[in-house]
Amino acid sequence: MSSLLSLSRLIDRGSEFVGRWVAWLVLVAVMISAANAIVRKVFNTSSNAYLEIQWYLFAAVFLLGAGYTMLRQGHVKIDVISGRFSKRTQIWIDVVGLVFFVMPLVYSVIHLSLPLVIRAYQMNEYSSNAGGLIRWPVFAMLPLGFLLLGMQAISELIKRVAFLKGLAPDPTRKAQAKTPEEELAEFLAQKEVAAREAAALAAKS
Repeated sequence: MSSLLSLSRLIDRGSEFVGRWVAWLVLVAVMISAANAIVRKVFNTSSNAYLEIQWYLFAAVFLLGAGYTMLRQGHVKIDVISGRFSKRTQIWIDVVGLVFFVMPLVYSVIHLSLPLVIRAYQMNEYSSNAGGLIRWPVFAMLPLGFLLLGMQAISELIKRVAFLKGLAPDPTRKAQAKTPEEELAEFLAQKEVAAREAAALAAKS
């Protein structure tokens, strides 16, 4: 079981890494949207590529962030009934849901969408809109996103089985997470420190 818990921690770190960096795509989408609006109003010109890249980025945030959302327990849960049960019963409900609903869904979506991605790649398929973008990268977000979701589901399943065996703490207890503003401030502070250290090293050399 210890090796499985190590695997679970590895998956969690991967989901955390992907989720933190995918979140920046929201800012990129906003900047593209603002630039597109300014160019359209000032120069009276635009391109469908600017519009399509925005929903490409939205697809990336929504799909690639699914595993991170599961890690943070951000998916919607209906606790009206399960909340009345004991913690072990709630965990068993989670186990059944992961095994019989989440994992089959992940397999079905990947199985059905992967041929579409391969075909779009082989045909070098482009959007039918004038100036549109190539299609296979955004199609690939679907199986990739569900693959990340499936990996995180495996991690959640391991943690719940370990809890039932008394080998791990309650996996449904949400850790005190930092707000997005706190995470952004911490990230900028780390970049500033790194820049100062690099400048100091350059000055010494």
